[in-house]
Order: sequence, then structure tokens, then C-alpha cells
Amino acid sequence: MTHISGTGTSHVPIARVDFGCVSVLFGEKNGKYPDGNQVLVRGTDTRVAFDMPLVSNHIGSEFDATDLVVMGHVHEDHMAGLHRIPHASVYVHEADLPAIRNWDGMFAAFGHANLDAPAIRAMLERDFFYAPRPDARGYADGTSWELGKSRIRAFHMPGHAVSHCVLLVEPEGVAFIGDIDLTGFGPYYGDGCSSLRDFRLSLERLPDIPAKIWVTSHHRGVYTERAHFLRDLAAFTAKLDEREQRLLAFLNEAPATLSQLVERRLLYPQGFESPWVISAEARTISQHLAELVADGRVTLDEEGVYRPGRP
Repeated sequence: MTHISGTGTSHVPIARVDFGCVSVLFGEKNGKYPDGNQVLVRGTDTRVAFDMPLVSNHIGSEFDATDLVVMGHVHEDHMAGLHRIPHASVYVHEADLPAIRNWDGMFAAFGHANLDAPAIRAMLERDFFYAPRPDARGYADGTSWELGKSRIRAFHMPGHAVSHCVLLVEPEGVAFIGDIDLTGFGPYYGDGCSSLRDFRLSLERLPDIPAKIWVTSHHRGVYTERAHFLRDLAAFTAKLDEREQRLLAFLNEAPATLSQLVERRLLYPQGFESPWVISAEARTISQHLAELVADGRVTLDEEGVYRPGRP
């Protein structure tokens, strides 16, 4: 791993690693949220960026020369460098076109009706340099971009967001797996456009992508050993069943409504506060409860109280 000196808004050295035409430049704390890890691809005549975390503002000319942006999904922490490259062509999964093109679409993707929209927009503009791109174009599962000796392929892997995609660079075999980030926190599916069911299916399919190197948006960074990648993927996936078991334990202690379960917290520790915590908890818990009710392991009465069902 080497370091470069940032020439954007900071002079803090940026760690990087290169795999042929692919470079990974690491955000603060290995891309821990609110930052992320920046992937750049050098084609024969085209320079490509996958997403644009906060670190993209500190890279300088290497990032600013980007001709083409391919986004794995549109969230605030993945578009923090868009304002630097107004000349670049931008592609997002077709489900993300409303979110990238204007604020109303972006807020709708969050799906949290009880959030303060003006305050959230002000935060995104202040902390993430939020800049809509009405000129963005959509792509679908299986879309490819030819870059001369290299090619990018998109694999639709929804769950974290309805649009979430893995981007594979060939022949290098580098897969940018985005917010399937393999962190100890586990999968995040707390937005209105998230899906627990889809996340489960995507996690099952991920090992089938013909990659040799896996790059996460956050925290973990780069995997170059398949065994290590699969081990951490299994631990990440196991968080889904762990959360389910915690919910069942709550209900075995006492029947509860959704709001009472939200107060107990499934994702975040008691006392942790942020504008999205309550909504994310409610969305996450409700998806698990829906699965448990469908399986008969939990019942829901007319007063909105959940109770244990059959074992």
C-alpha cells in the first residue's frame, strides 16, 4: 500500500492500493461512515469513478479528471464528490434516477415520513456537498461499459437499497461490492427503499460473481483472499439471524407493539441518537416481524401487539 498527498481540500496523506487499471483510495478510518473508499478505473481513453465518498474531495486532479461516473447506489455518502466533476457523465441504476435528479426523489428514497426534510437537506448540503444531477442516465442489471482493454459489468444486488449494484472490473477481477460492506454492524436495510428479503438473496448470490478482489465502500476496504472474504461474508450474513433471535427473545419476555420494540433498539445501542435512528429501527424491525408472522413464529393481534407463535 502506498500513500499520496491529497491536493483537494486537505493535505492528509491518502492510502491507496493499485490492481492494474484499478486504484482504491481509502477514506478516513478505512472508509468508515461518513467517509468511504474511492475506486478509480483507468480505461484506454476514459477515466471512471465508482461512487464519490468524502475522500474524493481530497484526491485532486486524479479524481477531477473523471470522465464517467458509475454509481453502485445513490446515498448521500456516495455522491459527496459530484460537485467537483460537473463535466462527467453519470450513470446510476434506473431505480435511482429520481434520487439522483432532484431533492424530492432523494428524500422519497429515504422513505421516512417523520423526518424533517429541510433539516436533512441542509445537513446533506453542508456535510456531503449534495448536488443533484438531472442529466444522470439509468442502467440495468447486466449493463457493461467497454474501456478498451478493460470492461465494467453491473450486477444488481438489492437489499441495502432497491438499486444497489456490484460493479466488476474485468479482466482485473475487482468487484466493488459497495454497502455490502461486511462490517461488524451487519447489513443495513433501514430505509424505505431497503429490503430484508432482497438482501438475503443478494448475500447468497454475491460469491458467484467471478471476482478475485473485493472492495467495500466502508471500513473493511479490500479483500484479496477469497477464504477471508467468504468468512467475513458469513459473519455479516449471520447478523440477520442474530437480529431475528433478539426480537424473539424480546417477545418471549413480554408481548410488545412495534413502537415498544423500537424503544428497545435492535440496531443501535440505547442512548445513541441521530435523525434517522427511530425510523431505521422501525423499518428494520417491521421487516423481521413480517417474516416471523408469515412463518407463524409470531402473531399479531388487532391491537397491534406481537406475541410469540409456534416454536
